[in-house]
Amino acid sequence: MSVSSTVPRQAAHRRSLAPDLARGAMLLMIALAHAHMYLSGRETGFRGYDVEGGPLDLVVTGVQVTLVDGRAMPMFAALFGYGFVQLAAKQAGAWPRTRRLLRRRSRWLLVFGFCHAALLFFGDILAAYGLAGLLLAGVLRWRDRTLLVFASAWLVLHGTVIALTGVQIATHGGPADAMAAADPLSAVGARLAMWGTLTPMYVVELLVPFLIGVWAARRRPLDEPHRYLALLRPTAVVGIGLAVAGGLPLALLDAQVWTGVPAAVAVPAYVLHGLTGLAGGVGYAALMGVVAQRAEAAPGPVVVAVAACGQRSLTCYLLQSVVFVAVFVPYAGGLGAELGTAAASGIAVVTWLATVVLADRLRRGGRTGPAERVLRRLTYGTPPRA
Repeated sequence: MSVSSTVPRQAAHRRSLAPDLARGAMLLMIALAHAHMYLSGRETGFRGYDVEGGPLDLVVTGVQVTLVDGRAMPMFAALFGYGFVQLAAKQAGAWPRTRRLLRRRSRWLLVFGFCHAALLFFGDILAAYGLAGLLLAGVLRWRDRTLLVFASAWLVLHGTVIALTGVQIATHGGPADAMAAADPLSAVGARLAMWGTLTPMYVVELLVPFLIGVWAARRRPLDEPHRYLALLRPTAVVGIGLAVAGGLPLALLDAQVWTGVPAAVAVPAYVLHGLTGLAGGVGYAALMGVVAQRAEAAPGPVVVAVAACGQRSLTCYLLQSVVFVAVFVPYAGGLGAELGTAAASGIAVVTWLATVVLADRLRRGGRTGPAERVLRRLTYGTPPRA
């Protein structure tokens, strides 16, 4: 099968609002999901939240476990798969050339992820996407049926990995003090050790939404949302509804509403949370398609700014980690041992807003994000001089 039969090349002619808007909104979810991981000196639950925080901290924990944790990454993965197809659609020439370019870009994403983990954050997701791109470039030539059958079969492995992780947490306690190293050099080693373990697990977790994103991109629902409202609306309602229903049991556990629950109940709640998060990620992406359809004719300044953030998502993602290190870790701001979950989430929101403002200023100046510029140069090489 040729790549032209599976990649819609007409997608290259116009930049659509919905994917960028979705990426920009997704970055808020990522900031909320990551900020509490920088806190230290406290006992944590399944999703790494402080289980001994004050009432407001526990309310924030419950809301984020239900709506954010395990939902942002699947949304990002679906958008990554969608964008993978769009990137291939922009290439002229035979499939081998396109595949080489996709893999070269993926290798550089892996390098970006390594640097991100070494310098800033153990929970880096760039390397996982780079590794997935290296391994899965060929899926662009798979038939639709093959994509969906493989994704369905992969759910078994995905669920197994979540269950094993849940058993580990139930036995040894939730993740804590991952960013508590007081010495910058020892912190590098600790971050890279955790990153090396987490990255293969992330690849397992992102595969299903990635394949769904590839499948969806062939139909272009986020590029032409007006044609797909009858699909986008129920997908958003059902996907987000499943995520909420499936996330509530674990949210009640981590927010200390249900206490003394045995592992035989807690681990299935953790698995349910993880699997329904896949539906939530797809549902959130569909919701952004609906919002974009309504706003596309005359997008207001907020929509334009959030989309500008999404268009510069790599830069904004990395800037979040820069801010969190500066604020939270012991060898910088040192507030990770002082603040609670609610305060950390407040800082996450402010950080995201700052990146939106910065991205919009770059848009007004006609400039891309610096990280995007570097990745593009590394992927395509230096453009010839005029």
